[in-house]
Amino acid sequence: MNELDEITLTGLTVFGYHGVFDFERRQGQEFTIDLTLQLSLTAAAASDDVADTVHYGELADRIAGIVAGEPVNLIETLAQRIADATLDDPRVQNVTVTVHKPHAPIEQTFADVSVTIRRGRR
Repeated sequence: MNELDEITLTGLTVFGYHGVFDFERRQGQEFTIDLTLQLSLTAAAASDDVADTVHYGELADRIAGIVAGEPVNLIETLAQRIADATLDDPRVQNVTVTVHKPHAPIEQTFADVSVTIRRGRR
């Protein structure tokens, strides 16, 4: 088996309406997504053809659609939806998804809150 390479997309910021509280569902807020995909990039490196790799522009559009789409209560659920969509591409063996919610309704001063999940093929 080939060693797994990585494609990383960080800082994808999308406005969404996720949260437990009604005001979060009404007002919305920005969420920032970081993704690391593990897959073999050997074929893409040899062919120099974008068809042989994950097109990160198309992936960013798909993830943005999920974040801007149907609201969920928990960023854990949002992270799982993003992981599932990423693993729809059979070339992706593993994915790490971090969902940042820097404007979470926390009374204390904080810089960020995030959830990170790691999923892979069974």
